[in-house]
Amino acid sequence: MKVNVEIDCTPLEARQFFGLPDVAPMQNAVMDRLQQQMLSNIEKVSPEALLQSWFTFDPKLAERFQDMFVAMAGFGGGAGKKDKK
Repeated sequence: MKVNVEIDCTPLEARQFFGLPDVAPMQNAVMDRLQQQMLSNIEKVSPEALLQSWFTFDPKLAERFQDMFVAMAGFGGGAGKKDKK
């Protein structure tokens, strides 16, 4: 014998029926705090802020990056060329 029982209720009603706690206030508090943290940190990931944080510890770093890219591109003023005599 096979018996099927369908119960039409909301998740809140099911939790109350089984005696489970209502976690909605805690979830709302956590989500509000997460949103506040994300909004407060969004300025830190702007392109200007990232570049400023990368280049503040060494003022010559931008020149070193430029020299590195020039050398990698083969425009390093004879880098990789050997004098044949």
